[in-house]
Amino acid sequence: MAKDPAMPDPEDRKKMMFWESPKRQADLKVRLQLDGFTQSHFFRAVISGYLEKNQYIMKYIDEYKGKHTTQGVAKRKQIERDLKKHNEIRKQFALDENEIEDIFDIIAEEFPEL
Repeated sequence: MAKDPAMPDPEDRKKMMFWESPKRQADLKVRLQLDGFTQSHFFRAVISGYLEKNQYIMKYIDEYKGKHTTQGVAKRKQIERDLKKHNEIRKQFALDENEIEDIFDIIAEEFPEL
């Protein structure tokens, strides 16, 4: 199996845990083995996609929230509008995450009191 690039250092990590049915756990283990993932690697990959607002994961989450009514329609529409606005601004200024970090580093150097 491939090394997980998102694995945290042993002295800097937190354990995450949740409950699932035995059937779904067994089904997951089979699917993960077919795809060459460990459970940890798979969950870190999904969490990364979610935190990075991967369009496919965000679309799935939105569909899931609609199907299972975990969030109201108005709130979901507001989130969708905010995400579109966020993406438009990123395209307008053509900035990626590294460039945004660089800008914050420059500001911190110039104005350390902030």
